[in-house]
Amino acid sequence: MPADLAVIGLGHLGLPLAQAAVAAGVQTVGYDTDPRAYAELAAGRNPVEGSLTASDLRRMLSGGFRPTTNPAELGRIRTAVICAPTPLGADRTLDLTAVGDAARALAARLRPHTTVLLESAVQPGTTESYVLPLLEEGSGLRAGRDFHLAYSPSRLDPGNRTHVYANTPKVIGGLTPACTESAAAFYGRLTDKVVRARGPREAEMTKVLETNFRHVNIALVNEMAVLCHDLGVDLWDVIRCAETKPFGFQPFRPGPGVGGHGAPVDPGYLPYHSRTPGHPLRMVSLAQEINDRMPQYVIQRCATLLNEHGKSVRGARVLLLGVTYKPDLADQEASPAREIAARLMDMGAQIGYHDPHVLDWRVRELPVPRADSLYEAASSADLTVLLQHHRTYDLQGLAVKAQLLLDTRGATPAGAAHRL
Repeated sequence: MPADLAVIGLGHLGLPLAQAAVAAGVQTVGYDTDPRAYAELAAGRNPVEGSLTASDLRRMLSGGFRPTTNPAELGRIRTAVICAPTPLGADRTLDLTAVGDAARALAARLRPHTTVLLESAVQPGTTESYVLPLLEEGSGLRAGRDFHLAYSPSRLDPGNRTHVYANTPKVIGGLTPACTESAAAFYGRLTDKVVRARGPREAEMTKVLETNFRHVNIALVNEMAVLCHDLGVDLWDVIRCAETKPFGFQPFRPGPGVGGHGAPVDPGYLPYHSRTPGHPLRMVSLAQEINDRMPQYVIQRCATLLNEHGKSVRGARVLLLGVTYKPDLADQEASPAREIAARLMDMGAQIGYHDPHVLDWRVRELPVPRADSLYEAASSADLTVLLQHHRTYDLQGLAVKAQLLLDTRGATPAGAAHRL
């Protein structure tokens, strides 16, 4: 059965796009090579941790969404959006393996006049230098003449109920003006505003700028947190005051590390042909270094607090609250909680955790005991560490029950706990 849209890659990018398309009345098929993901979706269950609930998926399925592992479905669509994952490798370059696999699967069945869009986070130049040749070689068609090709950076904010898909502007950059307009016509069905970039590289670089902006500013406020603690200054009060400035300031808040799916990109780590002849983004490298240090800083604060109360880390019972990367979601992508737990375990601490969204949690493949009664666990733990502030947590009550409470999110009432 032909469809208007094929979403290739049903992960944290693809599923929300498919949800928005189905809600807009677009006949959508979702393609993924993972049979487990297909089985989960067909049963109305989310195969990935994220913001889509079981009821969201049931509405999508009843609205006509069809998950499939059959690549033949890709030959009967008008628009294809590649949403394959691009994890950060050990060498700090983005792994494009899944993007390449998606492009090859599509190319073998690509028909003239199809609009092909890439939403995966990629290095600038990827659409033209990597995806385009794969599509042309596998199909015998020419991009910009026989089919349309464009890049559009994903702008998802899981759990955000104010900025949803429909009211978040969509940036698009096509290989040709006609490609841009074809992409604009598609995204115009899903969102209120479409922003046209000059081309794919400008659209790709928009994603780099947006992601790096977040990481650099989080790094700045993380450094401020360490400095303010050393000087005896209340950083949280400083931020409260600074955010009253109506211009030239945007508040960011410190934390135990930086999680999420958006990895900072430094041109110094791009493939050789994509590098600039000038300087790399040194601020991005430094920001990553600072943010990577935050879990160790949390460990240091834990050890100091225990020591000040006559206890050592070895043998101490430590309760970690909130192990996801974002509040009120189950997604643990790059959450600093796992590194913090592993370091504490190495120091001989007895680790337990509580998270209303995570019923089973493992560190180094070992199960971590989950607290059934939050207040009981906090009162018996030598140290309770708030790593993520879920709405269900009564922090005032926790501050009363806990023997020692370290708040890495600045969410507790002033004076109720030790803050980062």
